[in-house]
Amino acid sequence: MAPKSRLYWIVCYFILALYGVFTLLPIAYLVVSSFKTQLQIYAGVSSTFWFTPTLESYRFIFETKPILHMLMNTLIVSVGSTVFSLVFGTIAAYALARYRFRGRDDLAFYILSIRMFPPIVAALPIFMIFNNLNLLDSKIGLIIAYTSFNLPFVVWMMTGFIKAVPVQLEEAAMVDGQSQLGAIRDILLPVLRPSILAVAIFCIIFSWNEFLFALILTKSQAKTLPVAIPEFITWTEVGWNYVAAAGMVLVMPVLIFSFLAQRYMVRGMSMGAIKD
Repeated sequence: MAPKSRLYWIVCYFILALYGVFTLLPIAYLVVSSFKTQLQIYAGVSSTFWFTPTLESYRFIFETKPILHMLMNTLIVSVGSTVFSLVFGTIAAYALARYRFRGRDDLAFYILSIRMFPPIVAALPIFMIFNNLNLLDSKIGLIIAYTSFNLPFVVWMMTGFIKAVPVQLEEAAMVDGQSQLGAIRDILLPVLRPSILAVAIFCIIFSWNEFLFALILTKSQAKTLPVAIPEFITWTEVGWNYVAAAGMVLVMPVLIFSFLAQRYMVRGMSMGAIKD
């Protein structure tokens, strides 16, 4: 293959830089706004960077809202739904990847098609079902709801990852005396570990940021942090500095988590992409 020209690389780096600016600019504005007062927010462009930083917005949101309680709810629901999604989704994916049975492809399509529906379509039925089961305003209810939406993604991704692992590895282990369950535990799962971590990261991020069902299915006890942010917008006042401060509390954990786990994401999502 002929080497790329210098112009090609200049264009590529320019596009990447432009993309980086548009991606990071909103985050930078969020960070800056969280350290402003309400007057500085409305002062215009002149106070975008030239202002006296203050922690007043953070003090206000922690004093007026149970931020730590909602942050803990968000963490419990995100981790809980991710664990259940990975357990049930990986089992279903193994069946779709390793066994041949009538309607297998149709079943795989139906599972994936659930993810294609707009979530708002299922809002009313889920609300009515959860109301009858006394699951409204409970962390268990949110975990069940998020698991149902994460499962199609987990099944779809893990099916491809399992297919990329040669079945001969499991067969060789069973020839050596391992049971099928032992071959899965000792051979398949260690190979799939990066992929499982990558899928888990996406599930956690989805559950952490989810707003619609957290708004519909919770009231106070199980309320998550994304639902609290719009509460700083009232009929009489829009507290953009409070919104920015609450947004920082919500965004920073997942940004740090994504930064620390990015190598696992790349390694896991690229599994099976290169074939000998």
